[in-house]
Amino acid sequence: MSAVQVPLYQAKAEFFRMLGHPVRIRVLELLQDGPLPVRDLLAEIGIEPSSLSQQLAVLRRSGIVIATREGSTVVYELAGGDVAELMRAARRILTVMLAGQQDLLEQLHSAESRTVS
Repeated sequence: MSAVQVPLYQAKAEFFRMLGHPVRIRVLELLQDGPLPVRDLLAEIGIEPSSLSQQLAVLRRSGIVIATREGSTVVYELAGGDVAELMRAARRILTVMLAGQQDLLEQLHSAESRTVS
């Protein structure tokens, strides 16, 4: 028996759903610069250890991060450079989107001041 094939668009949707948590995104952003121990992630993100552990487990199960143990310290890193590129692409896309919103806001303010005068 063969496994049921999932359409690519569905697999992509699941992937983006997995990324759809602010803590997971923050972890991925922090790991772009290299591996970090859990204590450093906790210090940067400022959430309860149990909450961070849950989010790291989701990222680990998905294969997007890997964990290694160094003595009593667990260190996380991105599983590949493509994840860092995805984070950079998201930043570029958001920058363009927000710039477009800023342009629209300026147009609205300009139109408002013309109708008030």
